[in-house]
Amino acid sequence: MHFIEKFVLAVDAANDRIGRVVSWICLLMVLTTALVVILRYLFAIGFVWLQESYVWMHGIVFMVGAGFTLLRNGHVRVDVFYRPNSQRYRALVDLFGSFFLLLPVIAVLGWVSIPYVSDSWSRLEVSREAGGMPGLFLLKSVLLVFCVVVGLQGLSLAGRSYLILRGHPRFIQIEVEPHAEHRDA
Repeated sequence: MHFIEKFVLAVDAANDRIGRVVSWICLLMVLTTALVVILRYLFAIGFVWLQESYVWMHGIVFMVGAGFTLLRNGHVRVDVFYRPNSQRYRALVDLFGSFFLLLPVIAVLGWVSIPYVSDSWSRLEVSREAGGMPGLFLLKSVLLVFCVVVGLQGLSLAGRSYLILRGHPRFIQIEVEPHAEHRDA
């Protein structure tokens, strides 16, 4: 098997697994939010750390799940120009978009985030709120995780696009003309 094909399949599988695991955090986040509301409004009890926990979970879901979202084509696109075109055209857009837009932005974000996260780790930063969550440095580290999962998925997208342009049979999809089933015979 070709190196690029192996890379694409490995990254796609990893981000798929990561996305499925992270999706369970959504359930935990909903349950935690419900618990906060029940405790506050029925029993007049509040815990800052519990309130912060669902905000942190929300950030983790979006940041760590971003690679999965890219894998599933869930990010915003200008579909007016992208979707109706051929698979080859979409592969060209994805290839150039990955190398000239996505990956440079991820590289800059990673580069800028390193001192921010490093500073947080050096102080073992905690929440500024009294009674808040410890380990804020761990949450800030999710910025770097985001860069890794999205960066790898961007490389995978570029690799997949390259393989499509080269006519690799595993990645070529049979294209069905839109609305072909509604034509008059």
